[in-house]
Amino acid sequence: MELPKSDLPLSENALVVLAKRYLKKDIDGNPVERPEDMFRRVARAIAEPDRNYDPNSDIDSLTDRFYDLMTSFRFMPNSPTLMNAGRVLGQLSACFVLPVEDSIESIFEAVKHTAMIHKSGGGTGFSFSRIRPEGDIVKTTHGVASGPISFMAIFDVATETIKQGGTRRGANMGILRVDHPDIEKFITCKTRTDRLNNFNISVALTEEFMEAVRAGESYSLYNPRTGEEVRRISAPKVFAEIVKAAWSSGEPGIIFLDRINRDNPVIHLGEIESTNPCGEQPLLPYESCNLGSINLASFVRNGKFDYQALKETVRDGVHFLDNVIDANKFPLDKIREMTLRTRKIGLGVMGFADMLIALSIPYNSPEARKIAEDIMAFIDKESKAASMELGEKRGNFPAFSGSLYEKQGLKFMRNATTTTIAPTGTISIIAGASSGIEPLFALSYIRRVLDGNELIEAHPLFVEALKERGLYSQELMERAASSGSIQDFEEIPSDLKRIFITSMDVTPEEHIAIQAAFQKHTDNAVSKTINFPEEASVEDVTKAYLLAWKNGLKGLTIYRYGSRPVQVLNLKKKEDSSDKTHEVQAVASENGKIAPRPRPVRTQGVTERMRTGCGNLYVTVNWDDQDFCELFAQMGKAGGCAACQIEAESRLISLALRSGVSPKAIIKQLSGIRCPSPIWFEGKQVLSCPDAIAKVLSSVADIEIKEKKDSPMTCPECGAMMEPEEGCMLCRSCGFSRCS
Repeated sequence: MELPKSDLPLSENALVVLAKRYLKKDIDGNPVERPEDMFRRVARAIAEPDRNYDPNSDIDSLTDRFYDLMTSFRFMPNSPTLMNAGRVLGQLSACFVLPVEDSIESIFEAVKHTAMIHKSGGGTGFSFSRIRPEGDIVKTTHGVASGPISFMAIFDVATETIKQGGTRRGANMGILRVDHPDIEKFITCKTRTDRLNNFNISVALTEEFMEAVRAGESYSLYNPRTGEEVRRISAPKVFAEIVKAAWSSGEPGIIFLDRINRDNPVIHLGEIESTNPCGEQPLLPYESCNLGSINLASFVRNGKFDYQALKETVRDGVHFLDNVIDANKFPLDKIREMTLRTRKIGLGVMGFADMLIALSIPYNSPEARKIAEDIMAFIDKESKAASMELGEKRGNFPAFSGSLYEKQGLKFMRNATTTTIAPTGTISIIAGASSGIEPLFALSYIRRVLDGNELIEAHPLFVEALKERGLYSQELMERAASSGSIQDFEEIPSDLKRIFITSMDVTPEEHIAIQAAFQKHTDNAVSKTINFPEEASVEDVTKAYLLAWKNGLKGLTIYRYGSRPVQVLNLKKKEDSSDKTHEVQAVASENGKIAPRPRPVRTQGVTERMRTGCGNLYVTVNWDDQDFCELFAQMGKAGGCAACQIEAESRLISLALRSGVSPKAIIKQLSGIRCPSPIWFEGKQVLSCPDAIAKVLSSVADIEIKEKKDSPMTCPECGAMMEPEEGCMLCRSCGFSRCS
């Protein structure tokens, strides 16, 4: 694919992301618009709703203003707005929450609506807390209920089959209240990594539960069908199970449900039960979120932060996002009705780490926490002022009567919420900014370009600082790319080490402190990943969860480095004598070339089922009294090119085995081959069908494939490293995201 031309100061990474995911394409998949055309398309579409309120509006001037807002990289709307504004699909929201009631009709209606939303480019959140527990009675059939987790699997399969708008695959959030009888099964439902791979899961913690944890007491579980208490269990025990699972796999996350509803401005419409897929946007059933992010780094001028320029951008951002609601083509009438009723928007930030570096403020310092709180307080205040002005001109959001704003004595408010710290993933790549409020994941990293070559890229401010000191070198960049931190680099001065902090240099307590500083002045919640080193203990995670509760957070997502390894595969070296056990007598043909020995009449063997991104793969390995002699593999579904390729691979492997080639050599060639659809199966990632075959052969032959613990996740699309950011995994090379 040829990259689009552009006069905008876009990096090559940004151009790759735009070409793959955002720009209009022809029938062959080639971009037919430049980035400038995309931004102009979006600006025009979002300016048009002003006519609804003033037929004499100067749409051309507003289009120019919105165009400058985006092309100066001061502000970016969420991805669906960039993708779909001004196009036929026209679905502009990033995320939705759907209700799931305790009936087959409601459950499958929600599955249907999920499919429609994912097709349009959105993600979905659900609370499964209303579904009766496993083993409960079903009066209509005189049977027993299968419980919420079994129904989650149905949503997961539906998500797997739908490609969102041709650009994104659906993401889901599954939430269960901590007082649901099936809570212990839910906590561990993703420790087996071959299921629910299209779900993030979180436990909704109540204040009653947290107080019981602190007091070391039991708490009640309630059957949602009857509302009656079914039993009491130890709160510390359940809390420990949550922590252990999160330590092991990064899930479940936690949300503090009572705290979320305490700040619910439209509590008279109902209680919030769920959030969007990354957890930062609590929503009522059928609400959608309309998000955008301000690039804080663009407001640093001559070593100082320009609050006046930020004020103007906040006002423009609120205007932009309110117009998005009117320009939106919602996937369901119920969603349109509920979204228009509350008109929630979420203005957030990105480029926080870049801003700190430009101001010479260490990320893990009290100064960073203070400026985080000051800036977010300013954004919250100015966004409310802008919303009040719009409310006076355009009318309050329809559910204003009875809201917290009316009770506070306010007369006008256009939007029920105005601020959210959302993941910025690919939009931060476009803007050339650091993600959200995260620290830098690395100062230097390897980027795989379209021709397959590898390039070393580094943070521009890091390169600039090194060049000013005469310290820049390619060798240093390569070391930085492999180490992830420069704190042990003797040649780098301490003042630079102090400023150029990476996520590995920030303690969990410091991560939480930054999240808490932003949460104090954010209506909704804050998306952030709390990174732990691989050697972190379960007790370390326990302390972090309790600290999050103490510091007023609305939720927490942790990632312990290496807890879900998708690492480079290396064969463990064995003694030379072990290889000799695989030597066999090969038959020489007449021309002197090695030929396979005849297939034995009788063999014995094993068959293993492996789950791959293409479906179930059944691999049979056979041997006789001499050695391994053949391998067969077959997909669960017959026919197609994949089946032909697998049969060809099987025949060649069998020939190799009977020709004296050691299984170890075969495994080495097949291991790590990657296809576009890697998948988790029984705690390991299966990269492709050949990789699955290698795993089975290594298991049967007792040849260990060692998974390196010090390698970051690799992107299934381009092979570059992925970064744990904002509760998800993001490739900054091509824009691939595990959450979309």
